[in-house]
Amino acid sequence: MKIILVYPHCLEVRGHKIFSSDASVTPIGLYYIGAMLRENGHEVEIINRYNLKGDPLEIRDMLREKNPGVLGLSTVNANRFGGIETARAAREVLPGIKTVFGGIGATFLWRHLLKHYPEIDYVALGEGEHTFLELVTRLEKGDGPGISGIRGLAYRQGGQILSTGPAEHIRDLDSLPPPSRYFTFEHLVSSRGCPANCAFCGSPAFWGRKVRFHSPRYFVDQLQQLREKGVSFFYISDDTFTLRKDRVIDICRDIIQRGLRITWFAISRVNCVDEEILLWMRRAGCIQISYGVESGSPRIRKALNKKIENNDIRKAFDLTVSHGILARAYFIYGSPGESRSTIRESISLMKEIKPLSAIFYILEIFPGTALYNDFRRMTGADDDIWLQRIEHINYFETDPGLSADMVIEFGRMLRTEYYRLLPEFAASIRLQDLPELYAGHADFLSRLGMTFSHGDYAGLEAIPKKEETAEHLYRRSLAYHPNERAYLGLGIIMQKQGRYEDSAGVLSRGVVFFPGSEDLAACLCITYMNLGWYGQALELTGRFPGSVRMNEYARACRQAMAGRT
Repeated sequence: MKIILVYPHCLEVRGHKIFSSDASVTPIGLYYIGAMLRENGHEVEIINRYNLKGDPLEIRDMLREKNPGVLGLSTVNANRFGGIETARAAREVLPGIKTVFGGIGATFLWRHLLKHYPEIDYVALGEGEHTFLELVTRLEKGDGPGISGIRGLAYRQGGQILSTGPAEHIRDLDSLPPPSRYFTFEHLVSSRGCPANCAFCGSPAFWGRKVRFHSPRYFVDQLQQLREKGVSFFYISDDTFTLRKDRVIDICRDIIQRGLRITWFAISRVNCVDEEILLWMRRAGCIQISYGVESGSPRIRKALNKKIENNDIRKAFDLTVSHGILARAYFIYGSPGESRSTIRESISLMKEIKPLSAIFYILEIFPGTALYNDFRRMTGADDDIWLQRIEHINYFETDPGLSADMVIEFGRMLRTEYYRLLPEFAASIRLQDLPELYAGHADFLSRLGMTFSHGDYAGLEAIPKKEETAEHLYRRSLAYHPNERAYLGLGIIMQKQGRYEDSAGVLSRGVVFFPGSEDLAACLCITYMNLGWYGQALELTGRFPGSVRMNEYARACRQAMAGRT
């Protein structure tokens, strides 16, 4: 049977990527389901429509072209209407198609969805690999009544909305076919679940608080398969990747032993890292760890059931950065009891931990969370509130002690102070004096420098001294180890400032260390041309005879030299 698995478009357009969440990424669950179906002989295609508009005609054309027998739609709360609209279009152009909703958004609103949207045939509850496969198998055999025996399924029958109850959690995650065998992606997981119980998070209710793990070998096998397909950067999306230290070290050791030249991000809790685990992670290619700080106020964190201490936060950020790993902080504002005083506590903690990347979120309420349960108890609301075309409920809308203006001001306070202080944070970086990390330190500093000179921070006027900060970071980078990115970034800054001889000196050293770098050679060529050293520039272009860019420079050099005679 031909099956299309779709990640639908969201209601709201996301802004600048610094502030965007990971809502644009195809959920790894779709790849696991796709792998299970492929392993059992089904034709499967996965489509991410996050960045595509919900144009009804375009959706219909896509469905006619693909002509699937089953359409699976993975939903979070933000894209549930995108899923509904896609299912509706599918039903109109392919009357016999069966539509299946799944994911965290559908799991928590299954009754609501089946009650109000006849275009949805089934909802897979929780982990969907076995449920979806069994459903497809029954549908293919025409065994409609047999679906009542499938665990983890909700559906309609005789005018009633029924559920077979949640599917059992898959105990042995290694029993699942590895998605990397069939698909190419960069977001992946090594575990399912989180032992914490934060009030704003749906993970405890969806996965359960008992964490299940892939074996290190299964996980690194996936990394290797994806690396062989050309993927060199990965985002490990576990709620807490570092939960079991011995396992993380085994993963890192295996990455190193296999010689996988990769870089990757991870997520952790501040009380789940130490020097040893960070050293192994950095050696294995980790370049960023995200930590949920949420607030500098212990009282606010208690209200959110975020059980971490300020000392753990300080220690984690200091150790992470000292190993050449960017420590990213998540802050939430507009929480129960929030005030200018608690925001100042967050700013005070921010000044201590000096995060080199930070994301600031307004507290939002979603189904499946403790906050949502509290909201329903307090207001008497039911799930039909989601008939409104909204992605979430802002917590402040439910709290008479808060207002939209207050919360907007809280966000402005946090961001303004963060951007003002960011160059100071970058200047204060202290790194471990370990020779085995010198090349990694150079890489870390040059990446951060590029963020200030050419990346996300470069376009933000609120950040002062961006070019000065970038130059400082590039110079520090090169003090540790030759680094292509640092030579290039420093050379470009000097070009922009008209310091062409300085630029030539820096870029010339870079070309010696990285003779195969066309970017360095091209940048040096431009510097030489600005100095009028056309012969030297022409010699450089000859090293890359197949390059369109370098051939253009060569032509310009010959024209300039001919004009001199």
